[in-house]
Amino acid sequence: MGDSIVREVEENEKSAYNLRVMHVVQSWEWGEFRRKTGLDLVRLGHFSGKKMLNAYQLTFHQVPVLAQTIGYFPKGPMPDAKMIEALATLGKSKNAAFIKIEPNVVIDEKTREEAHNKILSLDSRLILSKKPLFTKHNFVIDLTRTEAELMRAMHPKTRYNVGLAHRYGVQVYESTKEEDFEIYLKLYFETTKRQNYFGHTPTYHKLIWETLMPAGMARVLIAKYQGKPLAVWMLFNFANTLYYPYGGSSIENKEVMASNLLCWEAIRLGKKMGLKIFDMWGALAPDASQKDSWYGFHRFKAGYGPMQVEYIGTYDLILQQALYRSLNLADRFRWLYLKTMRR
Repeated sequence: MGDSIVREVEENEKSAYNLRVMHVVQSWEWGEFRRKTGLDLVRLGHFSGKKMLNAYQLTFHQVPVLAQTIGYFPKGPMPDAKMIEALATLGKSKNAAFIKIEPNVVIDEKTREEAHNKILSLDSRLILSKKPLFTKHNFVIDLTRTEAELMRAMHPKTRYNVGLAHRYGVQVYESTKEEDFEIYLKLYFETTKRQNYFGHTPTYHKLIWETLMPAGMARVLIAKYQGKPLAVWMLFNFANTLYYPYGGSSIENKEVMASNLLCWEAIRLGKKMGLKIFDMWGALAPDASQKDSWYGFHRFKAGYGPMQVEYIGTYDLILQQALYRSLNLADRFRWLYLKTMRR
């Protein structure tokens, strides 16, 4: 970036900031939500004079009992030497043991090794992380295609199920009403309990809603059958992309295929909003085992004919080596304990 300088982004630079970032979790509004959860959030910009060339935000999480923090930087741009230098300086000022970096950079088989080596060559303190937070793979759908083209791209069984839901009379509607958000919370937590996975807390979801919904960036989409809510998703929109990060469903009336119609209507909503991409917020690897606990959800998404993409991966910028090793060991024991308690 030549003679650019790196400094914190100021409040009056919000619009310019949002034009420079590439993902909803890098948006200004998402950063405000994260602040409401009590996290220390920092926005940095690379400037040439007054012109903002690049921007990103990261959070710092207090390590329990200790004075140190852990930095988390998801879905930012491809790192360069100036960025890593700025992150290291910031991390030291925040007494960070390490900063976890997950660039929003798509790779393929031809570019994978070169891109990986490029990141590692930036600083000897960078390593490939053993603990990713965002999935390395994702499904995305091109919303610039016609509805007929999108229908043809579906798996025949998925297309049949969408039609079946129509024939049963399943109704799907979009809402930003509080009573419908409460339906979302109910079905989301019913689903996490039923499927035995760790979801975010009700407070987390409420803070997202309170921050993104008034900004026009969050809504719920609900599928009902005979007046009963059977499936509901929370959707985000930012720049040219619609995101499906969270959802829940009922165990009732599975035969009416409400979730299949819900996904199709989410795609149609994205087109109606003039968006270009539907981001399905994660996928398993192309060679995933059918025994994987997430395989059913993966197969459900795959039924809509999305493109599968691979991201460059997760890297840790280690600032306190000994503590880094200790924290990773403690984290492994923590997750082993939590999984054992869930059995």
